[in-house]
Amino acid sequence: MFSRAARASRSAWLEISRSGFYEWRSRPASATAQRREQLKARIAGIFTGSHDTYGYRRVHAALTRTGEDCSPELVRALMRELGLVPVQVRAFRPATTEPGDFRGIPDLIDRDFTADRPGAKLVGDITSWESHRGSGRVQVELSAGDHSDITDFV
Repeated sequence: MFSRAARASRSAWLEISRSGFYEWRSRPASATAQRREQLKARIAGIFTGSHDTYGYRRVHAALTRTGEDCSPELVRALMRELGLVPVQVRAFRPATTEPGDFRGIPDLIDRDFTADRPGAKLVGDITSWESHRGSGRVQVELSAGDHSDITDFV
């Protein structure tokens, strides 16, 4: 592809011999390169285990807890090389009201929670949530007259 003169001038410009170049290409990876590859594998595992939510600080903390000695900036650089970008978890905010004319479940008590006697009006609510420890649900049933307490906690 290149003429002999062009190859000779290029090797002279790089100031390396042809045999030195090919010897360098066949060398095994350095200890630093091998360690970086091992760290990349561990970082990818921690990142995947966190459902893609850990940033470099949390990944570094997890590595430190396991006894790995590395700097946060090294973790940051390796995550950048791997293309690992954490997901920004947004707080769940439920819509409590429906805009416009809602024709779903009718409001039979017309938002009047007072009653003449216990048991005349029964109202209830179920609240569910998700957290890092799992999900939960509280079911509350109230009698508008006597204000009962929580009846079920799952």
